[in-house]
Amino acid sequence: MSWGTELWDQFDNLEKHTQWGIDILEKYIKFVKERTEIELSYAKQLRNLSKKYQPKKNSKEEEEYRYTACKAFLSTLHEMNDYAGQHEVISENMTSQITVELARYVQELKQERKSHFHEGRKAQQHIETCWKQLESSKRRFERDCKEADRAQQYFEKMDADINVTKADVEKARQQAQIRHQMAEDSKADYSSILQKFNHEQREYYYSHIPTIFQKIQEMEERRIVRMGESMKTYAEVDRQVVPIIGKCLDGIVKAAESIDQKNDSQLVIEAYKSGFEPPGDIEFEDYTQPMKRTISENSLSNSREGKAELKFGGKSKGKLWPFIKKNKSPKQQKEPLSHRFNEFMTSKPKIHCFRSLKRGGAAPEDFSNLPPEQRRKKLQQKVDELNKDIQKEMDQRDAITKMKDVYLKNPQMGDPASLDHKLTEVSQNIEKLRLEAQKFEAWLAEVEGRLPARSEQARRQSGMYDGQTAPPVSNCAQDRESSPDGSYTEEQSQESEVKVLATDFDDEFDDEEPLPAIGTCKALYTFDGQNEGTISVVEGETLYVIEEDKGDGWTRIRRSEDEEGYVPTSYVEVYLDKNAKGAKTYI
Repeated sequence: MSWGTELWDQFDNLEKHTQWGIDILEKYIKFVKERTEIELSYAKQLRNLSKKYQPKKNSKEEEEYRYTACKAFLSTLHEMNDYAGQHEVISENMTSQITVELARYVQELKQERKSHFHEGRKAQQHIETCWKQLESSKRRFERDCKEADRAQQYFEKMDADINVTKADVEKARQQAQIRHQMAEDSKADYSSILQKFNHEQREYYYSHIPTIFQKIQEMEERRIVRMGESMKTYAEVDRQVVPIIGKCLDGIVKAAESIDQKNDSQLVIEAYKSGFEPPGDIEFEDYTQPMKRTISENSLSNSREGKAELKFGGKSKGKLWPFIKKNKSPKQQKEPLSHRFNEFMTSKPKIHCFRSLKRGGAAPEDFSNLPPEQRRKKLQQKVDELNKDIQKEMDQRDAITKMKDVYLKNPQMGDPASLDHKLTEVSQNIEKLRLEAQKFEAWLAEVEGRLPARSEQARRQSGMYDGQTAPPVSNCAQDRESSPDGSYTEEQSQESEVKVLATDFDDEFDDEEPLPAIGTCKALYTFDGQNEGTISVVEGETLYVIEEDKGDGWTRIRRSEDEEGYVPTSYVEVYLDKNAKGAKTYI
């Protein structure tokens, strides 16, 4: 099967067919190119989608990714990013292995096709020229034959006419001979040209055209094979990334299987656990036997002196205001002392430190506005950060020291004295960071119970308000004053001791003595006491001071016997009695 033998007379159709084949190849190149653009666009959209849902740095979202479900989602985003990368690989490989290669091949194919058809046209022109020569020789031979025949007839006519002279007859004979010679020459020339044309025609149809058409056929078959190979490459490019895409999908499945609901539940506990115990049982209050205050001022004072354990270092029960709701009803009796101690030790505070409620209220440095467990975590995190900073500074100091030694050994490399300032600065930074770390470690130790909650200095301070020696158990009011953050740091053993002690004396101390007034104050501004333990005041109002500011920015005042609470010290002008016990203000 050969185009040269089968399609010897279809030169024009072959030219059209080969041009169509090139057009098909260019169409396929365009298809692959558009596919690569789609892959790039898809990969870009996948990357943007993955980036859109990535947690922002130093944001609350980043903290949420501690949970296994969020970690799995983050792993899914990373896998989708890698998945998008594989589509970019598809686009790159298709461009380099198909589009670029086929575009180069199409240019070569066009040049080869042009060359073959140019050679075919040249052969056509040659055979057409030979045909024209043959036709011209044939016409000349025909004309010469006719001329010779006419000359012969004229000679015969002249020879038969008796009236014609001999000279005219001889002339006619010579003319006839010349014509016959010309006819013979034309015949010979025609015969030669005919033989040559036949030879050229055989060469054309049995040699030149088959050779040219065979080359065109081979060219067309190579085009078809090349297009098929490109289609295989098209599939292989996709197939090559299938394993990696499968790994991406396996990674998503693995991330989904790594979700641990129990672990996430534990993280919720760690994130929000306050460290306080639930409230205790509410005691029954018998209103059928109204309680009457029959103990005088002196007898109550004597009983307090005899049993100093109930004062817990001389602090007033009323100082427990952040955790106890003050009963403001004048008709209702006050709660038993043991109940209030129990409520203090077991209830969750709504306000952990009034310092956080000051105007301009930024979070305190020691995280005292947080519950104990959360505060411990924050302090531990801060200590770890400071230790990392210290290690960085120490590494920098070691590097500078080594550089200085190099400069000392090789002065041409640099001046050692130029590093002294930097070395001093780094050493100062290390010292500052260490002091800062020690400060946070002390707070952390206090929260964890590794340091006593009350220092000796705080105990001596408490003696200013009560002459009794403080028992081993300390109450919350003492902790709030002594600790730098005012947070609750009492241990479990102390809590149990307080409960037992309070229960032992519950029957004898059914009520508590109201604190005596140590001065007066005038409200400089109106304060709306909405938080538990505070009291509302109106500008210009005069009230009694029953406990001065202990350094936390709050003063305890009383309006009437059953209406008392705390107000910001900056909102009032305090006038303390000079003879009042512990008359001191921090305004």
